[in-house]
Amino acid sequence: MSVLSDVPVSTDLSRRIETDVLIIGAGPAGLYGTYYAGFRGLRVAVMDVLPQCGGQISAMYPEKPIFDIAGFPSVRGRDLVGNLVAQAEPYGPVYLLGHRAVELSHDADGHPVVRSDQGTTVHAGAVVITGGVGTFTPRPLPAGDAYLGRGQVYFVPDPADHAGHDVVVVGGGDSAFDWAAMLAPVARSVKLVHRTSRFRAHRATVEKVRTLGIEIITDSEVSALHGSTHLEQAEIRHRGDKSIRLLKAQTVVAALGFTADLGPLKDWGLTLQARHIAVDTRMATNIPRVFAAGDITDYPGKVRLIAVGFGEVATAVNNAATVIDPEAQLFPGHSTEKEN
Repeated sequence: MSVLSDVPVSTDLSRRIETDVLIIGAGPAGLYGTYYAGFRGLRVAVMDVLPQCGGQISAMYPEKPIFDIAGFPSVRGRDLVGNLVAQAEPYGPVYLLGHRAVELSHDADGHPVVRSDQGTTVHAGAVVITGGVGTFTPRPLPAGDAYLGRGQVYFVPDPADHAGHDVVVVGGGDSAFDWAAMLAPVARSVKLVHRTSRFRAHRATVEKVRTLGIEIITDSEVSALHGSTHLEQAEIRHRGDKSIRLLKAQTVVAALGFTADLGPLKDWGLTLQARHIAVDTRMATNIPRVFAAGDITDYPGKVRLIAVGFGEVATAVNNAATVIDPEAQLFPGHSTEKEN
């Protein structure tokens, strides 16, 4: 199993969950906040619209090295996410992946209640929003809707799921080339299709794919998918001469990018500044018991880095703890002072 998907995901889609802290967003800041809430002895649930942890890292550059994480001269994106999941695991967080947070209200005691699009309601002592740049929605493959879940995918959390497959990756950005390179060692064949001969991916990533012997089909699009119960072939149409080529394919990875916006959060009454959530020095929003951290926030001097998000979410969780329990200390002490 991949560390990006091997987490205890709730499968009861219509239940009520009670927790101390609900974190909305399972990117790096949200995952670190999950650990920190557990470290403080708080129950925590994590909600994210994506089907896996990691946010933008998992969706767009899981294989890329990241160089600005303190203590790591270089760390691969998926390894960073895996380490963050493992760090939080001892505290037993509840993961609600594939759940979009659609509605915020408050109960009679003033505690936040968040409802997901799957019908789950989370009653929390406080909410921490760590949604990065907002809700990620994959750009659809026009020819692929009928085969979504039957061979057409947007993510590759575990390459082993596609072992022995003929794979067609569609796209010209870093994620497309990353998926192609990652699948090459396990797939029977990998081909990459892009609508032009120019790529958005980094030159070194393109060269890596070429070195692996992966065929790159340019100036072409996937015009249709074929198969009975599962995908069997991808129909490729050249944009110039309109010629058709049929490729064997049990997997088509649509890596066409993502759209991102605040989605339902726009209607929650939060004070917004240029599509970001305004917070104060406690990382508190204008709504009682609702905090925010990471790239989704804005304040004077804001710097959008993963490293900054880690500090912000620790501040948010510590301040949320004092709201949940007014007798709690803002600073709980250093982790080195805690017994193992």
